[in-house]
Amino acid sequence: MTGVLVLGVIALCASAAHSQTDSHAEQVQRGRKQFVQSCGFCHGVDATGGRAPDLVRSPLVAHDQKGELFGEVIRNGRPDKGMPALPMTPEQIADIAAFLHARALEALESSGVPRDYPAEKLTTGKVEAGKAFFEGAGGCSGCHANPAELAAAGRKYSSIEFESHMLYPEDKPITAVVTLGSGEQIRGKVIHRDDFVIGVQGEGGWYKSFPREKVKVEIQDPLEAHRKLLDKLTQADMHNLFTYLYSLK
Repeated sequence: MTGVLVLGVIALCASAAHSQTDSHAEQVQRGRKQFVQSCGFCHGVDATGGRAPDLVRSPLVAHDQKGELFGEVIRNGRPDKGMPALPMTPEQIADIAAFLHARALEALESSGVPRDYPAEKLTTGKVEAGKAFFEGAGGCSGCHANPAELAAAGRKYSSIEFESHMLYPEDKPITAVVTLGSGEQIRGKVIHRDDFVIGVQGEGGWYKSFPREKVKVEIQDPLEAHRKLLDKLTQADMHNLFTYLYSLK
């Protein structure tokens, strides 16, 4: 009799757990439909961004649990950002929260972005705006004066790889010219640098370090412009710039 009772309890627990799993899956599906209908036009149907920011990797969503943080944003909108207020019930907001957290978990558990990621999900900007940024505020044309080279890169890589190279180009070594007190100049790849010491390595493999206060150092960083650009690049600039560059291929 006791064994039968134990089996009955186990069966009830398993049934309850299965019911909870089904309930969560149903909530995620409701949230998905609600999100696509109300938010997908700007944030993308998969919440990875479009005209509006990526919500899958949003810090606000990451710290939210059931919509208590971004619920106010949904209900009140962000007029300064062009987002209208959306009159939703607490249940609808909780459903959207379940969907966004499910998407965030998918992204976290994913081993990587597929190489054949659809280009249309990335080319959401405006070609003319991207060209204007490339030739103007971005300062890109100063180094990339020949569009044909960028077109060739676009054909070489998949869309997602091309965007990755645009933001984080292949690493190129930082070099330095160290001028000694005697006037002798030593050139090499920077291995170490801080406020007190500069260390460089030559083509032959040798390594030399010098006190910064006793030498003159000229740093040559071929990717300095890219590093500075990341600090000021807005999401709109990024989408516009990539759409323009991808159009060259």
